[in-house]
Amino acid sequence: MPGSTYLLEVNPRIPQRLARLEEIAMDLWYSWNQPARNLLAQLDEALWESCNRSPRAFLKRVNQSKLDAAADDPAFIGEYNRIVAAYDEYRSRNRRSLGAERLGPDDLVAYFCAEYGLHDSLPIYSGGLGILAGDHCKAASDMRLPLVAVGLLYRQGYFRQTLDIDGRQQATYISSDFEDLPIREALDQHGKSLRVAIDMADRTVIARIWQARAGHVSLVLLDTDVEENSDRDRGITHRLYGGDRTTRIEQEIVLGIGGVRALDALQLKPTVFHINEGHAAFLILERVRVMMATRGLDYGAALEAVAANTVFTTHTPVPAGHDHFSTEMAERYLASYSRSIGIDAHMLLGLGRAEGSPDFNMTALALRGSRHHNGVSRIHGEVSSRMMASMWPEVEPDENPIDYITNGVHLPTILAPEWHHLFDQYLGFGWMQRLHDPACWEHVHNIPDHLFWSVHQSLKGQMQKFVRHRMVEQHARYPGSTSRLERLLERIDPQNPNTLTIGFARRFAQYKRGALIFEDLEGLRRILCNPERPVVLVFAGKAHPADGPGQDIIRRIAEISHMREFEGHVVLVEGYDLHLARRLVSGCDVWLNNPLYPLEASGTSGMKAGMNGVINLSVLDGWWAEGYDGKNGWAISPAHHVTDEGKRNSDEARSLLEIVNEQVAPLYYDRGPTGYSPRWVSVSKRSIASLATSFSAHRMVSQYVQNFYLPAGAQGRKLLAENGAPAQALSHWKGRVRGAWGGVQARRIDSPPRRIVFGGGVRLEVAVTLNGLAPDDLAVEAIIEQVDRSASGNEQSSYRFNHVRRLDNGVEDLYALDLSPQMCGNLRYRLRLFPSHALLTHPLEMGMMRWL
Repeated sequence: MPGSTYLLEVNPRIPQRLARLEEIAMDLWYSWNQPARNLLAQLDEALWESCNRSPRAFLKRVNQSKLDAAADDPAFIGEYNRIVAAYDEYRSRNRRSLGAERLGPDDLVAYFCAEYGLHDSLPIYSGGLGILAGDHCKAASDMRLPLVAVGLLYRQGYFRQTLDIDGRQQATYISSDFEDLPIREALDQHGKSLRVAIDMADRTVIARIWQARAGHVSLVLLDTDVEENSDRDRGITHRLYGGDRTTRIEQEIVLGIGGVRALDALQLKPTVFHINEGHAAFLILERVRVMMATRGLDYGAALEAVAANTVFTTHTPVPAGHDHFSTEMAERYLASYSRSIGIDAHMLLGLGRAEGSPDFNMTALALRGSRHHNGVSRIHGEVSSRMMASMWPEVEPDENPIDYITNGVHLPTILAPEWHHLFDQYLGFGWMQRLHDPACWEHVHNIPDHLFWSVHQSLKGQMQKFVRHRMVEQHARYPGSTSRLERLLERIDPQNPNTLTIGFARRFAQYKRGALIFEDLEGLRRILCNPERPVVLVFAGKAHPADGPGQDIIRRIAEISHMREFEGHVVLVEGYDLHLARRLVSGCDVWLNNPLYPLEASGTSGMKAGMNGVINLSVLDGWWAEGYDGKNGWAISPAHHVTDEGKRNSDEARSLLEIVNEQVAPLYYDRGPTGYSPRWVSVSKRSIASLATSFSAHRMVSQYVQNFYLPAGAQGRKLLAENGAPAQALSHWKGRVRGAWGGVQARRIDSPPRRIVFGGGVRLEVAVTLNGLAPDDLAVEAIIEQVDRSASGNEQSSYRFNHVRRLDNGVEDLYALDLSPQMCGNLRYRLRLFPSHALLTHPLEMGMMRWL
């Protein structure tokens, strides 16, 4: 009988000449600095991959002899010195840019999100939301924006995906060794672990605070896996989006309430709070509690003060994407907070009330506890305004306070290194510091076509090599003929990367319609298997373990990939992760996205592909409705006028196949004597030049600064001036208006002429029953627009009435407007009134309006 097995990890000693490798390994700056990662990988590429490309884990395991040899290798030392110099230059560059310079020296943005996708080596992300949050942090660092990110440190993170022979998804969770992650435990002044206590229903949960660094941005991460907690509570932060509803609400309490307490424990004092998706909305309750305890404000005033400097970004137009909990569950978990705040539990629960549901809704809480709200694309902003219109019931959706900022991606992270080298030659010195300059990107057109095509083919070959490796591993687990695997990979050939390859890689959710292209299998077969113009479809992506329909889509793709006529033309790759995503968005020829309009909030993978010269073919939804210019890709017009879902899918699938057959494939295979299509290269160049600036994370964060962070910080300071007197006054005013609004009435009392001559005027008069309100508590407005103009040019103008006097009846007040229109033609106008106060963040935030 064999004896027991014992484990011992022997860590190498980093040679003095390479000492700063450990410092760089602890700064996620390496996640957007490819040379820094390459430096480590060249020491031991196999170990680098087995360590999940984690610099810290790698340096704990690399052989001492390899480090010693590297320390004596002039070439290695030369590259090491260049990377250290680049790191020092980045860290020492403190000048703010792209609007960040407008924030004051004491300003600090606290950015809360449930996941962060900065790099494979910190696996606390699942998909698009996390990658977006990671890119937000990276761009903030580049801009020197004072920002601290707050999240959870998951022991197991999100699941790793494997597929069985029939395409059934298997979810595996692997625990991280925190010693391998680029994180440090936060310590108090006595060198002890810094922790916060969080009230959780009938108990107190302890969370340990960890810190990570991404350039100039700090991440604060909470972890409940500590000895003070019960086994159940230690598991709260084990899995991202794992467990049942109980686990979800507990995670969100730790994130929101625990996150605010963690910032306080670290003596960080944010002036703006940004809730990135509703998971973190409980921070509103904790901030209200603190505001009441430290400022002496009552509940209403504290809520106004908190909301004034809180920004809320919603990311999904799908109702299932908005977290909600039963009233009973919410009441049980929030009872201690209602007691500490000193208000009735039902009033507190009212913050999460949404129309048509008895549940406590986190999006409703986020909206009521913030005054700055946005969707993540123009269409998504419009959809969100309609979805959440009940929060402002008397205001038209297109006028309610929901704005939009279209997402962006961090180009230094996602741009393939091969493009970096080519851009160094043709975009001019310092192009990385001019990412926001459209003129800089126009130089892409100056790159010789053969060089441009050569880089793309090199990246495509690398992608194909990687996909082959994954597919070989995938099929090695199951018995099957070698010849079948060879047929599957026949056209994934790094030595001959000349087959048109279309990629589809993202979360498999129903609305993303991953199997749409298979609606007409015979029509698809004729396109894919055309001997003169063959096409390969590469699919990758995960479905949430609880999403049965999403997993059915994966099985359907697997089924089709196994059909003899589609073998080698439809490839399904398991284990979708950041590493595979980077290969696909830089190596495919075309990036496919066909969501059900208008349910794609943004869709950043297409941005990444487009900036790498991969051409987008997408439904005009999300970001692509803004990015498509008719010359940089192809667009599928959504058949949203068709109400039958089956017919709609059929119509859009037909459009998709027609575009591939009549436009995409002919253009790709229109090869001249050079072996490539010059017209294809032109579209690919246009893709980079037109998208790199408009859809960069730097543009996105700059807009957050301009549109939200600066106004939110100013509004927060305004309401907290004079010990919070303005917040108190605004709260009392709102209460007075709500109490009187039901009795406010208005009628028109003038008889204006039907026609006037330009330069003349017309007097409009409205009598208003104020029901106890003061005359300046209301705004009376005329909204005027020109009738005989196209819809695109039909702009509205608004004019405010003046209060004149109390009418003789003693009940109504007269408001008047002397209107002299500055336009000719047929005009139409409407009259309305709504509450008005100088301290409102948005003029229509009360959601109250009367139309005459």
